[in-house]
Amino acid sequence: MNAPSITTTAKTNTVSRHFDMAAAFKDALKAALIMLGLSIPILVYKTDQSGADLFLTPRWGLVAIVCAIVFGLRLVLHAFTASRAYRQATPSPHQATEPVHAMPSAFQHVSRFAIPFFVGVAVTFPILVYLIQGGLNESRYWVDLGILILTYVMLGWGLNIVVGLAGLLDLGYVAFYAVGAYSYALLSTTFGLSFWICLPLAGILAAFWGVILGFPVLRLRGDYLAIVTLAFGEIIRLVLINWVDLTNGGAGISSIPRATFFGIPFSSGEGGFADTFGLEFNGMHRMIFLYYLILALALLTNFVTMRLRKLPVGRAWEALREDEIACRSLGINTTNTKLTAFAIGAMFGGFAGSFFAVRQGFVSPESFNFLESAIILAIVVMGGMGSQIGVAIAAIVLVGGPEILRNLTFLQSVFGSGFDPNEYRLLLFGAGMVAMMVWRPRGLISEREPSVILKERKAISGSLVKEGHG
Repeated sequence: MNAPSITTTAKTNTVSRHFDMAAAFKDALKAALIMLGLSIPILVYKTDQSGADLFLTPRWGLVAIVCAIVFGLRLVLHAFTASRAYRQATPSPHQATEPVHAMPSAFQHVSRFAIPFFVGVAVTFPILVYLIQGGLNESRYWVDLGILILTYVMLGWGLNIVVGLAGLLDLGYVAFYAVGAYSYALLSTTFGLSFWICLPLAGILAAFWGVILGFPVLRLRGDYLAIVTLAFGEIIRLVLINWVDLTNGGAGISSIPRATFFGIPFSSGEGGFADTFGLEFNGMHRMIFLYYLILALALLTNFVTMRLRKLPVGRAWEALREDEIACRSLGINTTNTKLTAFAIGAMFGGFAGSFFAVRQGFVSPESFNFLESAIILAIVVMGGMGSQIGVAIAAIVLVGGPEILRNLTFLQSVFGSGFDPNEYRLLLFGAGMVAMMVWRPRGLISEREPSVILKERKAISGSLVKEGHG
């Protein structure tokens, strides 16, 4: 619904600092009524089952609160729009006198200190949690959450090679995640290979399937490429379900061997990790080891990606992203460029899948559905395609945010004792993505440093390139 034009006057045709309150109130009332109509089939009644009987509990109070929130947000939107239009139309007093320089952006100034700070927090996170919680067992939840976030950070950085750098929309990235997980599960349970041997093998097998996917889609772009990659992800999942002799079907593979500390198992007996280093046995030793393992894998993914961007293959990816026809006219082999993007991105997905299998000790096809691909793609788009730090921030928000909802128990005093904030996770997820498309369509970080620098490092605005990231 488009807001009425309330920031200009017909007589003077000039932008006013104040907006038409009556028009804004009318438009906000329309939005609240539309929300009321949408809430009637969704929020008004809650189904409660008692034995064989089904009861409908009305929740008009919740509907009134939601409509009031929509009404208030619509008024705030009008005020913000009017203020922004006034600032854009009012020239700065220094506009004609200040010299124009291509100086680094504010993000580049902040990232000089923020990136080392975030890396330092990630490295010391288990120690900080241990000090805050007061023990290893008490910090298990937060360490496990950190492992989950870092897994999605690694997956986001792997997909960022395909989507953010090469500009190839991939909706089936979870297939490589599944290939890596099942590769480790089958190799370790069937042949007794250790994690450190299976880890590179899982990456190689996932890269091989990335090349297999790359060949059929060499001539596809945009929506057609997305459909084919989506189908590829579903094909892999259906194969895992129906090839019962190999994958055990929907029952999955259990009793997957755990990772060892370079041959030292995390067991309580003689020769275990605690006994070798003279420590008291605690199951958290394995969790902390897994945390630093996924942190090392994620940092390796980031390091390789940043190095590849400065090499000819990385610049070829970016040229392919901006204009494939111009890329071919420059003599770049687009076939090899696409295949390398798919293969390297899939390899990191295979590494993450192998880690997932060793962490869970159990894999099944239900863990690799389309929703996983959608979340990973949303992390890349929300963070800013091509931006490494943006993808990491988006992973923290999208993966860590729902876990915070579990702890918002104070909302039950507002919406009732039966209110569960975690049930609205997907609703908030969709609302956040819509807000990003409205206010930050190019992602949280819409510009980045050039891959190759000539004499002086300068900022490139996201508005100067086709994909919206410099």
